Amino acid sequence: MKNWIKFPRTEGNASRQAHCDLPAGTFEREFGREGFFGPASHLYHANPPTGWSHWEGDQRPRAFDLTQLKQLVNSPWQAQPILHNNHVRFRFWRIEGKMMDHLACNADGDELLFVHAGSGELFCDFGHLSFREGDYIVLPRGSKWRVECHEPSALLLIEATNDGYRLPDKGMLGEHAIFDPAMLDVPAIDDAFKAQQGAIQWKVVIKRHNRFSTVTFPYNPLDAVGWHGDNLPVRINWRDIRPVMSARYHIPPSVHTTFLSSRFVVCTFAPRPIETDPGALKVPFYHSNNDFDEIIFYHKGEFFSRDNIHPGMVTVHPCGFAHGPHPKAFKAGATNAKKETDEVAVMIDTRDGVEFSNEAHGVEWAGYVDSWKSPSNDGVR
Repeated sequence: MKNWIKFPRTEGNASRQAHCDLPAGTFEREFGREGFFGPASHLYHANPPTGWSHWEGDQRPRAFDLTQLKQLVNSPWQAQPILHNNHVRFRFWRIEGKMMDHLACNADGDELLFVHAGSGELFCDFGHLSFREGDYIVLPRGSKWRVECHEPSALLLIEATNDGYRLPDKGMLGEHAIFDPAMLDVPAIDDAFKAQQGAIQWKVVIKRHNRFSTVTFPYNPLDAVGWHGDNLPVRINWRDIRPVMSARYHIPPSVHTTFLSSRFVVCTFAPRPIETDPGALKVPFYHSNNDFDEIIFYHKGEFFSRDNIHPGMVTVHPCGFAHGPHPKAFKAGATNAKKETDEVAVMIDTRDGVEFSNEAHGVEWAGYVDSWKSPSNDGVR
């Protein structure tokens, strides 16, 4: 437990309740620690905290359009790398058809699959799972697995390097909030699983230290006849997530945490009603998340705090500067233009800074940092 210096004080013209009843003509900025779980202060600015006129250097808001990555490959080990640090690797995989001749085995960490598009069947040590658009599938470290796609599919691969995935502590909300653990689906030893067994040569391609070894079997090693325990793949769809909501207060993104690892969290933004209280913010508040880089993959719908962002894009906001809604989104929130969100997005907050691949640089929208520059910034209160 960290013994933070905590002695809340107030100076000048400020709201007593964060994210509500802002002083007239001001923009609130949260200056926080520990990804919205640590100490925080709220500053009330005369101008938008994102109202910059020029930016130099790499530590800037960035956006990448993964829809431009068209290459189809039949192995997750050939998926396009996007970004990484020592604790997470984020890759984008387009595949059609079957993984025909090998199984994948990640010995570096748990693998989290998010199905952006497509559907199919997944076979692993524990049995068979069908998958569809919007599914999360957690594959524990050391699992052997393969997929058979019914149609061209696109998946995010989010590796917890040298670590695993856990469910967040839901605290006073209770264990069954957001999604009940009973909603997690597990593999079945069903007819489809048994049908793919047999004395046919299969290879297992193992990734360790980001290098590969191949083990050949004269039979399919996915030959389990039964199992019991709690270290196994699980599946849940974003449609099964029931987000925490408040009509009177804009809740921070940390409450939408779906999975966590030691040095990063994975959150899901799902459709929800927008706040109705006249004094409550209707869009995400400007914030300086001073310990984490923020990565958001836009899966579906219109992201209500962004402009010129479409499904299949990724934005990255490194720590060290304030970020928040685009001018048009802020104005729409101020006028209560929307009553509910229709967005679906996957957010990864990383404790350590991320580096970008050549593939990511090749599909970067360089103008993203300038997208906050707008006359709409003036006079929006």
